[in-house]
Amino acid sequence: MTRLPTRWLVLAVICLAQITVVLDNTVLNVAIPSLTRELDASTADVQWMINAYSLVQAGLLLSAGSAADRYGRKKLLLAGLLLFGAGSAAAGLAQSTGQLIAARAGMGVGGALLVTTTLAVAMQIFDADERPRAIGVWAAANALGFAAGPPIGGLILAHLWWGAIFLVNLPVVLIAVPAVLVLVPESKNPSGDRPDLPGALLSTAGVTAVVYAIISGPDAGWGSGRVLLAALVGGTALGAFALWERRTPYPMLDLRFFHDRRFAGAVTGVVLITFGSGGALFLLTQQLQFVRGYSALEAGLRTAPFALTIVLLNFTGVCAGLIRRIGLPLAIANGMALLAGGLTVVATVTAGGYGVLLLGLVLMGVGCALANPAIAEAVMGAIPPERAGAGAGIDGTMSELGTSLGVAALGAVLNSRFTALAAAASLPAALAAAQTPAARTAAMGAFAAALRTGQLAGAAAILLGGCVTALLLRRASR
Repeated sequence: MTRLPTRWLVLAVICLAQITVVLDNTVLNVAIPSLTRELDASTADVQWMINAYSLVQAGLLLSAGSAADRYGRKKLLLAGLLLFGAGSAAAGLAQSTGQLIAARAGMGVGGALLVTTTLAVAMQIFDADERPRAIGVWAAANALGFAAGPPIGGLILAHLWWGAIFLVNLPVVLIAVPAVLVLVPESKNPSGDRPDLPGALLSTAGVTAVVYAIISGPDAGWGSGRVLLAALVGGTALGAFALWERRTPYPMLDLRFFHDRRFAGAVTGVVLITFGSGGALFLLTQQLQFVRGYSALEAGLRTAPFALTIVLLNFTGVCAGLIRRIGLPLAIANGMALLAGGLTVVATVTAGGYGVLLLGLVLMGVGCALANPAIAEAVMGAIPPERAGAGAGIDGTMSELGTSLGVAALGAVLNSRFTALAAAASLPAALAAAQTPAARTAAMGAFAAALRTGQLAGAAAILLGGCVTALLLRRASR
C-alpha cells in the first residue's frame, strides 16, 4: 500500500468533523434552562430536542455505513458535512420547539454519515503499521468532543444566545468541505453490489424503535404501552432484518461477520464498555452537581482531565505503541480494568476533595485511551477493507445501543436504590417532603449511596466486558 503524503492532514480534517458531531450529543444539556425559558418548551419538548439527534443518528448508522461502501466514502463524507451544516444553521435560527426538533433530526442524518465515513476513510488511508495510532487519534477526538460539550456550551451561553451553540458548527463545515474535496481520495467497494433497500428500511426502523424504547423507559415506565410497543416493533423489525440479510444476494450487513470470534468479541467489548462508561459518566455528572454542589459548567470543567488524558496519550502515540507491544486482548483487558478502577475510586472515595476525584478521572482516561482504540481496531480488523463503512456502522450502532442501555439500566439502579433508602420516587420529591435539616441531609445521603451503587454496577460491567472481550480475542488468535 502506497502511503498518501497528506494522510495525517486528512486525519486532522475528519477528526475535526468527528469532534463536532460528538460534541452535539452533550452540548445541548447546558442550554435546557434557556430553551425552556425562551421557546416556552415543555419537559417533553426538551426531551425530544435532546433525543431527536441521537435517535435519528443511531437508526441510520448501519445504512449510512453500507451506503458509504457502495457509493463512495468521500461522496458520503461530503454529504454528511453539508447535511450537518444545514441542520446546524436551521437549529441556530429556529423560532419554535418544533423547528428545533426537526433541525436536530436533520443534524442526526448528517451525523450518521460522518460517524461512519470518518472511521472508514481513516481505515483506507493508513496501512497496518500506522493504523493503530490513527484509530487512537480518532478515538481521542471522540472523547474530546464528548467531554468538551458542557464547558463549551456553558461558555457560549455566558456571552451569546442559545442558537450560537449550533451556529459554531458552521465554520467547521466551511473548513472541512473544501479540505475533503482537495485532500481525501475516493474509495468504495469495488464489487459494486446493488442497494439493499429492504435491509436499510428494516435496520433503520428496528434500531430506531429499540433505542426509542430504551430512552423512553426510565420516564414513561418500562411497562407502559408506548415502550412495550416500541420494543416489540424494534425486535420484530430487527428479526426480519436478520432473516432478509441471510437470503438476499447483496446484503448491506453480512451476518457471517458474527461467526468470526474476533469480531464477536470486539462487538461484545464495544457494547459493555459503552454500557458501563456511558451509564457511569451519566451518574458522575449528577454526583458532581447534586452531591458535591458544582454548577453545570464547574462540573464540566472538573471532568476535563478525563478527556485530556485520552487526548494526550492517543495524540502522542503512547497508547498505539503499547497496543502494538502487548497485543489487542491485553490492551483491552488492562484498559477496561483501569477504567473500572477509576470509576470505583470516583464512586467510593468522596472525602478527599478534588485530588481524589482527579486521580479517578486520570485512571479512567488512561483506561479509555488504551481500550477504545484497541476495540475499534479489533472491530475494523475483522472486516474486509472493502466493507470498512459497514464495520464503522456496526461499531457506531453498538456504541449507541450500549450507551443508551447503560444510561437506562444504571439510572434504574440509582432510582430503585434511592427509593429503597429514602422511600421517595426522586431526590426533588424527597427534598420537598423534608421538614427539617436532618431530613434533607438524610435524603442527600441516600442519593449519594444510590449513586455509588449505580457507579459500581457500571464498573463491574466494564470489568466483565474487558475479561470477556480479551478471552474471545485470545481464543480467536489461537
